Amino acid sequence: MLGAMKRDMPDALVKLQEGVFSRKQALAASLTGKMIEARLRSGSWRVVCRGVYTKAAGDVGRAGMWWAAVLSAGRYAVLSHASAAEKFKLGGHLDDDIHVTIPAGCRVEAVPGVRVHRSRRALRTALADCALPCTSVEETVLDLVDASETFDDMCGWVTRALDRNRTTAIKLRDAMSKRRRLRWRSVLGDMIQATITGDHSVLEHRYDRDVERAHALPAPSLQVPFTKPDGSGGRRDRVYPGYRVVIELDGQVYHPPETVWEDKERDNAAIESGHEPLRYGWKHVTQSPCGTALQVSRVLRAHGWTGEPSPCSITCPLRHEATAA
Repeated sequence: MLGAMKRDMPDALVKLQEGVFSRKQALAASLTGKMIEARLRSGSWRVVCRGVYTKAAGDVGRAGMWWAAVLSAGRYAVLSHASAAEKFKLGGHLDDDIHVTIPAGCRVEAVPGVRVHRSRRALRTALADCALPCTSVEETVLDLVDASETFDDMCGWVTRALDRNRTTAIKLRDAMSKRRRLRWRSVLGDMIQATITGDHSVLEHRYDRDVERAHALPAPSLQVPFTKPDGSGGRRDRVYPGYRVVIELDGQVYHPPETVWEDKERDNAAIESGHEPLRYGWKHVTQSPCGTALQVSRVLRAHGWTGEPSPCSITCPLRHEATAA
Protein backbone atom coordinates (compact mmCIF):
# COMPACT_ATOMS: atom_id res chain seq x y z
CA MET A 1 0.00 0.00 0.00
CA LEU A 2 2.78 2.43 0.88
CA GLY A 3 4.46 1.81 -2.50
CA ALA A 4 1.18 2.45 -4.28
CA MET A 5 0.66 5.78 -2.49
CA LYS A 6 4.12 6.92 -3.56
CA ARG A 7 3.26 6.57 -7.21
CA ASP A 8 3.19 9.98 -8.85
CA MET A 9 3.47 11.75 -12.16
CA PRO A 10 7.01 11.96 -13.63
CA ASP A 11 8.46 15.36 -12.73
CA ALA A 12 10.06 15.77 -16.16
CA LEU A 13 6.73 15.32 -17.93
CA VAL A 14 4.90 17.71 -15.61
CA LYS A 15 7.62 20.33 -16.06
CA LEU A 16 7.58 19.94 -19.85
CA GLN A 17 3.81 20.47 -19.88
CA GLU A 18 3.95 23.64 -17.78
CA GLY A 19 2.63 21.94 -14.66
CA VAL A 20 -0.39 20.12 -16.10
CA PHE A 21 -1.09 16.52 -17.10
CA SER A 22 -4.02 14.45 -18.26
CA ARG A 23 -5.94 11.61 -16.66
CA LYS A 24 -4.70 9.30 -19.46
CA GLN A 25 -1.10 10.22 -18.64
CA ALA A 26 -1.71 9.55 -14.95
CA LEU A 27 -3.14 6.12 -15.73
CA ALA A 28 -0.17 5.42 -18.03
CA ALA A 29 2.11 6.29 -15.09
CA SER A 30 0.53 3.38 -13.13
CA LEU A 31 -1.83 5.47 -11.02
CA THR A 32 -5.30 3.97 -10.64
CA GLY A 33 -8.61 5.76 -10.87
CA LYS A 34 -9.03 5.48 -7.08
CA MET A 35 -5.59 6.99 -6.50
CA ILE A 36 -6.43 9.90 -8.80
CA GLU A 37 -9.71 10.54 -6.97
CA ALA A 38 -7.93 10.38 -3.61
CA ARG A 39 -5.41 13.03 -4.67
CA LEU A 40 -8.21 15.27 -5.93
CA ARG A 41 -10.17 14.89 -2.68
CA SER A 42 -7.11 15.64 -0.58
CA GLY A 43 -6.33 18.76 -2.63
CA SER A 44 -2.84 17.63 -3.64
CA TRP A 45 -4.14 17.64 -7.23
CA ARG A 46 -6.58 20.14 -8.73
CA VAL A 47 -8.76 20.00 -11.85
CA VAL A 48 -7.65 22.49 -14.51
CA CYS A 49 -10.29 21.44 -17.06
CA ARG A 50 -12.04 18.24 -18.07
CA GLY A 51 -9.59 15.34 -17.70
CA VAL A 52 -6.60 17.58 -16.94
CA TYR A 53 -4.98 18.19 -13.54
CA THR A 54 -2.19 20.05 -11.84
CA LYS A 55 -0.21 19.67 -8.62
CA ALA A 56 0.53 23.39 -8.49
CA ALA A 57 -1.16 25.45 -5.81
CA GLY A 58 -1.54 28.59 -7.90
CA ASP A 59 -2.43 29.62 -11.46
CA VAL A 60 -0.80 27.45 -14.11
CA GLY A 61 -0.39 30.47 -16.40
CA ARG A 62 -1.16 30.97 -20.05
CA ALA A 63 1.27 28.32 -21.27
CA GLY A 64 -0.19 25.83 -18.81
CA MET A 65 -3.67 26.56 -20.12
CA TRP A 66 -2.48 25.96 -23.71
CA TRP A 67 -1.27 22.53 -22.63
CA ALA A 68 -4.49 21.86 -20.72
CA ALA A 69 -6.63 22.71 -23.77
CA VAL A 70 -4.59 20.46 -26.06
CA LEU A 71 -4.54 17.55 -23.60
CA SER A 72 -8.27 17.86 -23.01
CA ALA A 73 -9.02 17.79 -26.75
CA GLY A 74 -7.32 14.44 -27.23
CA ARG A 75 -4.31 12.70 -28.70
CA TYR A 76 -4.18 14.45 -32.09
CA ALA A 77 -5.12 17.97 -30.96
CA VAL A 78 -2.83 20.91 -31.74
CA LEU A 79 -2.79 24.51 -30.57
CA SER A 80 -3.89 26.66 -33.52
CA HIS A 81 -5.29 29.93 -34.87
CA ALA A 82 -5.09 32.94 -32.53
CA SER A 83 -3.59 30.86 -29.71
CA ALA A 84 -0.76 29.60 -31.93
CA ALA A 85 -0.26 33.20 -33.12
CA GLU A 86 0.03 34.26 -29.49
CA LYS A 87 2.61 31.54 -28.87
CA PHE A 88 4.65 32.64 -31.91
CA LYS A 89 4.28 36.33 -30.92
CA LEU A 90 2.70 37.29 -34.22
CA GLY A 91 0.81 40.20 -32.71
CA GLY A 92 -2.66 41.13 -33.88
CA HIS A 93 -5.90 40.54 -32.02
CA LEU A 94 -5.54 38.00 -29.23
CA ASP A 95 -8.44 35.85 -28.10
CA ASP A 96 -9.23 34.99 -24.50
CA ASP A 97 -10.45 31.60 -25.70
CA ILE A 98 -7.85 28.96 -26.51
CA HIS A 99 -8.01 27.54 -30.03
CA VAL A 100 -7.16 23.94 -30.85
CA THR A 101 -7.54 21.95 -34.05
CA ILE A 102 -8.43 18.26 -34.20
CA PRO A 103 -8.79 15.89 -37.17
CA ALA A 104 -12.10 16.02 -39.00
CA GLY A 105 -14.40 13.30 -37.73
CA CYS A 106 -13.03 13.32 -34.18
CA ARG A 107 -15.43 14.13 -31.36
CA VAL A 108 -14.60 15.89 -28.12
CA GLU A 109 -16.70 17.20 -25.27
CA ALA A 110 -17.01 20.95 -25.08
CA VAL A 111 -14.69 22.66 -22.60
CA PRO A 112 -15.45 26.23 -21.48
CA GLY A 113 -12.91 28.67 -22.90
CA VAL A 114 -11.68 26.26 -25.59
CA ARG A 115 -12.66 26.66 -29.26
CA VAL A 116 -12.27 23.51 -31.31
CA HIS A 117 -11.61 23.58 -35.06
CA ARG A 118 -11.69 20.52 -37.27
CA SER A 119 -9.46 19.92 -40.25
CA ARG A 120 -8.73 17.06 -42.62
CA ARG A 121 -5.12 18.28 -42.63
CA ALA A 122 -4.70 18.44 -38.85
CA LEU A 123 -2.16 15.62 -38.67
CA ARG A 124 0.03 17.21 -41.37
CA THR A 125 0.12 20.77 -40.05
CA ALA A 126 1.76 20.30 -36.65
CA LEU A 127 5.18 21.78 -36.01
CA ALA A 128 7.58 18.84 -35.70
CA ASP A 129 10.16 20.38 -33.34
CA CYS A 130 7.76 21.85 -30.78
CA ALA A 131 7.09 20.20 -27.41
CA LEU A 132 3.57 21.62 -27.27
CA PRO A 133 1.58 20.21 -30.22
CA CYS A 134 1.02 23.29 -32.34
CA THR A 135 0.42 24.25 -35.96
CA SER A 136 3.49 25.60 -37.76
CA VAL A 137 3.90 29.34 -38.25
CA GLU A 138 2.92 29.03 -41.90
CA GLU A 139 -0.20 26.99 -41.17
CA THR A 140 -1.10 29.35 -38.34
CA VAL A 141 -0.87 32.37 -40.63
CA LEU A 142 -2.94 30.67 -43.34
CA ASP A 143 -5.57 29.56 -40.80
CA LEU A 144 -5.91 33.17 -39.70
CA VAL A 145 -5.90 34.42 -43.30
CA ASP A 146 -8.72 31.98 -44.06
CA ALA A 147 -10.70 33.33 -41.10
CA SER A 148 -10.08 37.01 -41.95
CA GLU A 149 -13.14 39.03 -42.91
CA THR A 150 -11.23 42.04 -44.30
CA PHE A 151 -8.19 42.65 -46.47
CA ASP A 152 -6.54 44.58 -43.62
CA ASP A 153 -6.90 41.64 -41.24
CA MET A 154 -5.57 39.19 -43.84
CA CYS A 155 -2.64 41.40 -44.79
CA GLY A 156 -1.85 42.14 -41.14
CA TRP A 157 -1.25 38.49 -40.25
CA VAL A 158 1.02 38.00 -43.26
CA THR A 159 3.02 41.20 -42.89
CA ARG A 160 3.63 40.74 -39.17
CA ALA A 161 4.82 37.16 -39.66
CA LEU A 162 7.26 38.26 -42.37
CA ASP A 163 8.36 41.46 -40.68
CA ARG A 164 9.14 39.62 -37.43
CA ASN A 165 11.08 36.93 -39.30
CA ARG A 166 8.76 34.16 -38.09
CA THR A 167 8.58 32.75 -41.63
CA THR A 168 9.43 33.60 -45.24
CA ALA A 169 7.37 34.34 -48.33
CA ILE A 170 8.67 31.14 -49.94
CA LYS A 171 7.52 29.00 -47.00
CA LEU A 172 4.11 30.67 -47.07
CA ARG A 173 3.80 30.05 -50.80
CA ASP A 174 4.70 26.39 -50.32
CA ALA A 175 2.15 26.02 -47.51
CA MET A 176 -0.51 27.67 -49.69
CA SER A 177 0.10 25.13 -52.45
CA LYS A 178 -0.91 22.30 -50.11
CA ARG A 179 -4.36 23.76 -49.45
CA ARG A 180 -7.22 23.05 -51.78
CA ARG A 181 -9.34 25.85 -50.36
CA LEU A 182 -8.14 29.15 -48.97
CA ARG A 183 -9.88 32.47 -48.66
CA TRP A 184 -8.02 35.39 -50.27
CA ARG A 185 -5.92 32.92 -52.28
CA SER A 186 -5.72 34.95 -55.49
CA VAL A 187 -4.67 38.30 -54.07
CA LEU A 188 -2.46 36.71 -51.40
CA GLY A 189 -0.75 34.57 -54.02
CA ASP A 190 -0.03 37.62 -56.15
CA MET A 191 1.32 39.54 -53.17
CA ILE A 192 3.60 36.74 -52.05
CA GLN A 193 4.87 36.07 -55.55
CA ALA A 194 5.68 39.76 -55.99
CA THR A 195 7.56 39.72 -52.70
CA ILE A 196 9.58 36.65 -53.71
CA THR A 197 10.48 37.85 -57.19
CA GLY A 198 10.58 41.60 -56.66
CA ASP A 199 8.27 41.86 -59.68
CA HIS A 200 4.97 43.63 -59.08
CA SER A 201 3.79 43.48 -62.70
CA VAL A 202 0.52 41.90 -61.52
CA LEU A 203 -0.21 44.97 -59.42
CA GLU A 204 0.69 47.21 -62.38
CA HIS A 205 -1.68 45.26 -64.61
CA ARG A 206 -4.49 45.58 -62.06
CA TYR A 207 -3.83 49.32 -61.76
CA ASP A 208 -3.91 49.82 -65.54
CA ARG A 209 -7.11 47.78 -65.91
CA ASP A 210 -9.13 48.53 -62.75
CA VAL A 211 -8.03 52.05 -61.86
CA GLU A 212 -6.84 53.78 -65.00
CA ARG A 213 -8.76 52.33 -67.99
CA ALA A 214 -11.94 51.45 -66.05
CA HIS A 215 -12.32 55.11 -65.08
CA ALA A 216 -11.04 56.79 -68.27
CA LEU A 217 -8.05 58.41 -66.63
CA PRO A 218 -5.37 59.79 -68.97
CA ALA A 219 -2.59 57.39 -69.98
CA PRO A 220 0.70 58.07 -68.13
CA SER A 221 4.28 57.41 -69.19
CA LEU A 222 5.54 54.10 -67.79
CA GLN A 223 8.83 53.24 -66.06
CA VAL A 224 10.23 56.74 -66.47
CA PRO A 225 13.95 57.03 -65.61
CA PHE A 226 15.05 59.63 -63.07
CA THR A 227 18.19 60.57 -61.16
CA LYS A 228 18.26 60.14 -57.40
CA PRO A 229 19.82 62.77 -55.09
CA ASP A 230 22.94 60.61 -54.76
CA GLY A 231 23.41 60.57 -58.53
CA SER A 232 22.24 56.98 -59.09
CA GLY A 233 19.41 56.14 -61.44
CA GLY A 234 15.95 54.83 -60.83
CA ARG A 235 12.55 54.47 -62.50
CA ARG A 236 9.15 55.82 -61.63
CA ASP A 237 6.20 53.50 -62.21
CA ARG A 238 3.81 56.07 -63.70
CA VAL A 239 4.39 59.72 -64.58
CA TYR A 240 1.93 62.28 -65.91
CA PRO A 241 4.49 64.74 -67.32
CA GLY A 242 1.95 67.35 -68.38
CA TYR A 243 0.52 67.51 -64.88
CA ARG A 244 3.66 66.76 -62.84
CA VAL A 245 2.08 63.87 -60.96
CA VAL A 246 3.93 60.61 -60.13
CA ILE A 247 2.25 57.30 -59.30
CA GLU A 248 4.32 54.69 -57.44
CA LEU A 249 2.90 51.18 -57.13
CA ASP A 250 4.06 49.32 -54.06
CA GLY A 251 4.03 45.57 -54.72
CA GLN A 252 5.67 44.39 -51.50
CA VAL A 253 3.71 42.54 -48.84
CA TYR A 254 5.80 44.13 -46.13
CA HIS A 255 8.60 46.65 -45.88
CA PRO A 256 12.04 46.01 -44.47
CA PRO A 257 13.36 49.23 -42.91
CA GLU A 258 15.77 49.88 -45.78
CA THR A 259 13.01 49.77 -48.41
CA VAL A 260 10.80 52.09 -46.38
CA TRP A 261 13.62 54.62 -46.39
CA GLU A 262 14.13 54.14 -50.14
CA ASP A 263 10.44 54.82 -50.75
CA LYS A 264 10.65 58.04 -48.73
CA GLU A 265 13.74 59.14 -50.64
CA ARG A 266 12.00 58.50 -53.96
CA ASP A 267 8.91 60.47 -52.89
CA ASN A 268 11.04 63.31 -51.58
CA ALA A 269 12.99 63.40 -54.85
CA ALA A 270 9.72 63.65 -56.77
CA ILE A 271 8.65 66.60 -54.64
CA GLU A 272 12.03 68.28 -55.15
CA SER A 273 11.59 68.00 -58.91
CA GLY A 274 8.18 69.66 -58.72
CA HIS A 275 6.07 66.48 -58.96
CA GLU A 276 3.34 65.37 -56.59
CA PRO A 277 3.86 61.70 -55.62
CA LEU A 278 0.99 59.29 -54.97
CA ARG A 279 1.81 55.80 -53.69
CA TYR A 280 -0.59 52.84 -53.85
CA GLY A 281 -0.35 49.24 -52.70
CA TRP A 282 -2.35 46.06 -52.99
CA LYS A 283 -5.27 47.25 -50.90
CA HIS A 284 -5.75 50.46 -52.86
CA VAL A 285 -5.62 48.75 -56.25
CA THR A 286 -7.38 45.44 -55.56
CA GLN A 287 -9.84 46.35 -52.81
CA SER A 288 -10.75 49.99 -53.59
CA PRO A 289 -9.87 50.75 -57.22
CA CYS A 290 -12.72 53.25 -57.52
CA GLY A 291 -11.57 55.23 -54.50
CA THR A 292 -8.03 55.22 -55.84
CA ALA A 293 -9.22 56.44 -59.24
CA LEU A 294 -11.21 59.19 -57.55
CA GLN A 295 -8.13 60.42 -55.69
CA VAL A 296 -5.90 60.28 -58.78
CA SER A 297 -8.48 62.18 -60.85
CA ARG A 298 -8.79 64.92 -58.24
CA VAL A 299 -5.02 65.37 -58.02
CA LEU A 300 -4.72 65.45 -61.83
CA ARG A 301 -7.47 68.02 -62.12
CA ALA A 302 -5.83 70.12 -59.43
CA HIS A 303 -2.71 70.06 -61.64
CA GLY A 304 -4.47 71.16 -64.82
CA TRP A 305 -6.15 68.10 -66.32
CA THR A 306 -9.42 69.17 -67.95
CA GLY A 307 -10.71 65.72 -68.83
CA GLU A 308 -13.59 63.88 -67.18
CA PRO A 309 -13.15 60.57 -65.36
CA SER A 310 -15.89 58.02 -65.93
CA PRO A 311 -17.63 55.87 -63.29
CA CYS A 312 -17.19 52.14 -63.86
CA SER A 313 -20.63 51.27 -62.41
CA ILE A 314 -23.70 52.82 -60.85
CA THR A 315 -22.12 52.42 -57.40
CA CYS A 316 -18.77 53.95 -58.37
CA PRO A 317 -17.98 57.09 -56.33
CA LEU A 318 -16.86 58.81 -59.54
CA ARG A 319 -20.52 58.86 -60.59
CA HIS A 320 -21.21 61.48 -57.93
CA GLU A 321 -18.03 63.32 -58.89
CA ALA A 322 -19.18 63.57 -62.50
CA THR A 323 -22.65 64.78 -61.38
CA ALA A 324 -21.13 67.44 -59.15
CA ALA A 325 -18.90 68.64 -61.98
